[in-house]
Amino acid sequence: MPNLQIYCIGDIVGYGANPKEVIQWIKEKKVKGVMGNHDYATITGDVKWFHDVATSAINWTAKQIGPTEKKFLNSFPKMNIVKLQDLKILMVHGSPTNNLFEYVHPATHEHMFNVYLTKYKVDIVVLGHTHIPFIWKGKKGTVLNPGSVGQPRSGNSDARYILLKEKNGNVEALPRAVSYDVETAAKKIKTAGLPITLAERLFRGI
Repeated sequence: MPNLQIYCIGDIVGYGANPKEVIQWIKEKKVKGVMGNHDYATITGDVKWFHDVATSAINWTAKQIGPTEKKFLNSFPKMNIVKLQDLKILMVHGSPTNNLFEYVHPATHEHMFNVYLTKYKVDIVVLGHTHIPFIWKGKKGTVLNPGSVGQPRSGNSDARYILLKEKNGNVEALPRAVSYDVETAAKKIKTAGLPITLAERLFRGI
């Protein structure tokens, strides 16, 4: 596919058993994007926002990667605005008002979507953090969450992402679901000594 650019909406590391390998893959593919709350916590050691399971995973991850990997994670901005031909796209892990930690759902934040689009003068806002995919379209533009590749919360085990295609100033957001070897991913989590719930939830996508 020509001119394909991959963007990650944060949390390159956090719950999985292969943080170094994931970072290397991100580097090789020249992935762009934003910092997530787990990336931030892994870099800084600040885990006051996290429950015990997440804290355990963050502390384990921080021991698996070195200064070079942490410097790379720290190179990602907390908010990023990019152009896709004629469109401007704002990317942030949490929300435009709380970049790392705010959970945005259409049921609770729909009244803010046009505010985000207007305030930052963009056509699309891409959010992460909840791991729950959605696509919202309004008069001012589009707000979406692609879901999650590593810890899907969409009710099944498929990895989720969204393909954005632009044509004549219009954007088409195409949701995608991809199956992967959940058994192996879960086994690696257990073998690494990470909390077993992180392995078990992969099978259910919760």
